[in-house]
Amino acid sequence: MKTIRVSKALIASLNTTLTLALFILHTANAQTGTSVEQGDWPVYHGDEFSQRYSPLDQINAENVSSLEIAWRFETSNFGPSTDFNNPSTPLEIDGVLYVNVGSTRNVAALDATTGQVLWLWRPQEGSRYDEAPRKGAGRGVAYYSKEGKTRVIDVTPGYQLVSLDAKTGLLDPTFGENGVVDLFVGLRNADDPRFVHPDIGLSAPPFVMNDVIVVGAAHRTGGRPRAKSNVKGDIRGFDVHTGELLWTFHTIPERGEVGYESWLDEGVEFTGNSGVWAPISGDPELGLIYLPVEDPTGDYYGGDRPGANLFSSSLVAVDVKTGERRWHFQQIHHDIWDWDVPAAPVLANLPNGRKIVMSVTKQAFVYTYDRLTGEPIWPIVERPVPAGDVPGEWYSPTQPFPTRPAPFDRQTVTEDDLLDWTPELRALAIEATQGFRLSTELYTPPSLTDATDGTRGLLSLPSSTGGANWEGSTIDPETGILYVPSRTQLQMLTLAKNPDSDIALSQGFGVRVPRIQGLEIVKPPYGRITAIDMNSGEHLWMIANAATPERIANHPLLEGVDIPDTGVPTRSGTLLTKTLLFVSEGNGTADARPIMRAINKQTGALIAEIQLPANQIGLPFTYEHAGKQYLALFVGGSGSPAELVAYALP
Repeated sequence: MKTIRVSKALIASLNTTLTLALFILHTANAQTGTSVEQGDWPVYHGDEFSQRYSPLDQINAENVSSLEIAWRFETSNFGPSTDFNNPSTPLEIDGVLYVNVGSTRNVAALDATTGQVLWLWRPQEGSRYDEAPRKGAGRGVAYYSKEGKTRVIDVTPGYQLVSLDAKTGLLDPTFGENGVVDLFVGLRNADDPRFVHPDIGLSAPPFVMNDVIVVGAAHRTGGRPRAKSNVKGDIRGFDVHTGELLWTFHTIPERGEVGYESWLDEGVEFTGNSGVWAPISGDPELGLIYLPVEDPTGDYYGGDRPGANLFSSSLVAVDVKTGERRWHFQQIHHDIWDWDVPAAPVLANLPNGRKIVMSVTKQAFVYTYDRLTGEPIWPIVERPVPAGDVPGEWYSPTQPFPTRPAPFDRQTVTEDDLLDWTPELRALAIEATQGFRLSTELYTPPSLTDATDGTRGLLSLPSSTGGANWEGSTIDPETGILYVPSRTQLQMLTLAKNPDSDIALSQGFGVRVPRIQGLEIVKPPYGRITAIDMNSGEHLWMIANAATPERIANHPLLEGVDIPDTGVPTRSGTLLTKTLLFVSEGNGTADARPIMRAINKQTGALIAEIQLPANQIGLPFTYEHAGKQYLALFVGGSGSPAELVAYALP
């Protein structure tokens, strides 16, 4: 086992024009593979289809329990000592890892068999970084290779697009302005004098396909927006060689564009957000990319933007060369739940012959379409949904409901959903809900902290953080089985006036989700993995993502009660190989343990548990080099600096 550390003095000496290039000759003996089929991991989710699948099988059910740490790469010297979170997934191509490290989002190349640093590029962005809405390591980089030209593409916290030579880490002088494209240029609603820099950035990697770099957009969290107006989250395509802007897709349409009519007043002019903060997927053969678009300003109140609000909370298929919209499907009309599309669309060629794209969502649906035409594979029907009583709000009378597959997680809070391990607990759970509204139907809207009926807010499932979220899902291309991690955690949806903003209402604070002596008031599992056969739309199995935490198993109110695995309210990272499904317990709760599970993907049965040095914070990935398969991921959090850990067989 090797631990790689770089001194603080060395890191401090680097700047945007200097590169640490220690072992450039390393690449001379590289393999020729650049795909998951050949043992690499060249795209954020493995490939452009975002399947999170590798056909590697050196690590299998018979030997997975023998995995050992092959090497560790600690990142505490690449940022503040409090930088414990690195949610990124490195890429691996020809024995080299390309990875984001540190709070300022450095880009490093590492030897994939030892963790040795090959080169490092460090941005320095001054006030752009200070004002950035999406600081931190980010979720990963993109890679381009063609005819001997290899580039690592990234978006900095200050929203600049950079192209680095993959062999040296040096900025490409023929790309943009000395290797950099300023992504502030050309934005709409970006000149608000109240703010030093536009409220826009990106944590997800850019997406590269067919010689085009597609760049998404993310903003500050929108529960309590600074204003009812904001910069618009337009999606743009750039030439991978020159950085030239090729096209712009308006996620909030302009006059004369399709979708403009779905905005019913001048809100279409000043409303912002509706970016794509989640990863993007694509079909190189069709030349289509699939954009998972978020909700507009603000997350829980839309009185300033009446109407369905295309293309917010939609899946949009766009021509990668021209930016032309080919088809779209709005999955939530007038989103006021922050249930924006959170995950990379998953593409698959199913055994039954269908070529589909799947959108896994926070509200626990899998929307499934023909990826060429956008036609739903199974009917998606408009059904009436409840209206609210918030002054000034506009409510959509219907919402689209997929008829298949069935939801993969809970979607309501009724008395039937409350804890019932004992009669005493059930009575306490019912008592705890007094004074609150319950989301007894999906799409029950948020309510005021001081509603006229005396209630103080809405207890809602799913939460605005899932259901599913940015971790996405994984599919087995051989069987067409989709594996979805999700969580069940109550959210309090309340609205109140924020005196520091000109928006009429935003997320209220001070009213907490009730608990029973530390116990959740709803039934478990609190985190789960669901296997769905996408040939038929049928659920095959569901398992909890973790065992029952000791604080629940040993709770005084549960003495003598047999508690099944409850799972923990995290969204697990998943990875699929030829023979195994890997599932972590995730992070974000004290109940999550630093464990990676190997699961029988046909049955959901536990095969082995792999002890991690700390909790999973990045998604697991796998690759093979020099005849050895590695399983790797970023771990950290809870006082443990982020580090990349790679496992292999002895």
